[in-house]
Amino acid sequence: MLATGTKATAAPAADSQDAEVGLLWKRIVGPLEGFLEQVSAQLVEQVRSFDPALSDLAEYTLQGPGKQLRPTLVGLAGHALGRTSDDHVRVAVIIEMVHLATLVHDDVMDEAALRRGRQTVAARWGNETAVLFGDCLFAQALTQAAAFPTPEVCRTVAQATQVVCTGEILQTRYRRDFTLSQEHYRRILAMKTGELFALACDLGAWCSGARPEVRQGLRRFGLVFGTAYQLYDDCLDLMGEERVAGKSLGTDLSKGKLTLPVLLAWARADDQDRRRLERWIREWHPRHLPELRRMLHQYRAFPAALDEVHLHLNRARQELDNLPGPLQTDGLKAAADFLARQTDQLALPG
Repeated sequence: MLATGTKATAAPAADSQDAEVGLLWKRIVGPLEGFLEQVSAQLVEQVRSFDPALSDLAEYTLQGPGKQLRPTLVGLAGHALGRTSDDHVRVAVIIEMVHLATLVHDDVMDEAALRRGRQTVAARWGNETAVLFGDCLFAQALTQAAAFPTPEVCRTVAQATQVVCTGEILQTRYRRDFTLSQEHYRRILAMKTGELFALACDLGAWCSGARPEVRQGLRRFGLVFGTAYQLYDDCLDLMGEERVAGKSLGTDLSKGKLTLPVLLAWARADDQDRRRLERWIREWHPRHLPELRRMLHQYRAFPAALDEVHLHLNRARQELDNLPGPLQTDGLKAAADFLARQTDQLALPG
């Protein structure tokens, strides 16, 4: 999608088959190009304010390809209410620093060597340094949030960060545990991913002086949209292409993370196939992926999971339709359409 520090008009993919989706993304972020460039520049300024001994870690983290989805949502929420301001840039930087911190910590917990084709901070500098550097990013984000003249930003960011961390803890506790219900799984996704999307939309609206009911409606959009994004990403990990996923397929399962396609297949499978699934998750190897894919299609688990992505996106669009007042929500709706297109591409036989 969009790399941190690059121009906002960068297309999500280069292949001709992705051209239509790429053009759609350009139309979404085109009006935000200047805004996103400011976000990237201020991110660099923030990490340069760290102790000089951390400059190599900070610069390396920002050089990694990222999507800037959360800053984009801040900008789109601002545009829905008129325009973006310096405050929108500031909250976008804060949220992106929180997001970067979660990625650094995720890679430690997952023992990941690579993220989007590059060594992780943990792989390059060690787990201890990575954990502490992630803490530095969290602390810097809260320091900047506290610089606002009202405690609203710091309070909201701190609460969201707590929710995200709680979601990560819950997911860790349910590794390789097939007692995880689909309902609880969705709740975990909303917490660990949806919450920062919700925060981006909420504070984007707050910076524009939105009424409480508008903030709440945009927050609900972000929560449902972010959950849909994580559902899509979970499907991509099993059925996508490595060039799109930016990682080896089956990475979630290699760490024992149960995702919706697997939970759906397990719920529908006979006893023999349930035992096979449990064995694969317990002793995951990439050679299991083709067999797992066949099972996901056999039990219609993969199509059902993609249907759930669309269900959440429809709910997100409905939240926008229910907003009071004349708002310019075309950009936010286009973001939902963009994810729907990507989901449809994932459903195509390849």
